[in-house]
Amino acid sequence: MAVRLPIFPLSVVLFPGTPLPLHIFEPRYRRMLADCLAGDRRFGITPTGAAEEMPGPGTVGCTAEIRVNQELPDGRSNIIVLGGDRFVVARVMAEAVPYHVALVQPFQDEPGTDPPAESTRRLRDLFAGYAALLRQLNDVEPGEPDLPDDALGFSFHVSAAIEADPGVKQRLLAERSTARRMEALLMLVPILTASVESALRVHRRAHRNGRGGARPDIAVEP
Repeated sequence: MAVRLPIFPLSVVLFPGTPLPLHIFEPRYRRMLADCLAGDRRFGITPTGAAEEMPGPGTVGCTAEIRVNQELPDGRSNIIVLGGDRFVVARVMAEAVPYHVALVQPFQDEPGTDPPAESTRRLRDLFAGYAALLRQLNDVEPGEPDLPDDALGFSFHVSAAIEADPGVKQRLLAERSTARRMEALLMLVPILTASVESALRVHRRAHRNGRGGARPDIAVEP
């Protein structure tokens, strides 16, 4: 059943069951936040359209439920939202509010598209290695990521956690087969891991050089 939803176009992708911190500062989205807090605390996040505005019908987004709201003295707010249902924009609505509103159609992954258990195990192993390297690169203390047990929720959490182009993440969000999303991640995570490994080597060399370690040879003209 189609539902009315305020829309916040952003260049980030929200996935079901995952948190996202946001900073609300534009007057029109301050108004949207106030209206959402006075209602069911939900709005939709979609990619931006032309001129950073609302995209057209057929765009896939994700419902955001406001879980934390920290209002700042100047009227701005820091919020944390949790991803809910995905949706397709059915129609952009003209309403007497300064923010975007759309009629959206929620959807789920297609039944019977669960991945093989072996694929889920492989992705857990690959993602554990990727996440460990990413924590080292960002100088974050070691720790095990808290991931859902079910394949669908796990695929969304990995999709949210990887550092990939928003267009790639948008395709993962729009995918309606859990198995196909898992297969895409199985191909993508090793590529991203290799990139993090390369960045980590540079990061470690920079740290060593800054602490009296080996320095690169510099040719000096006589």
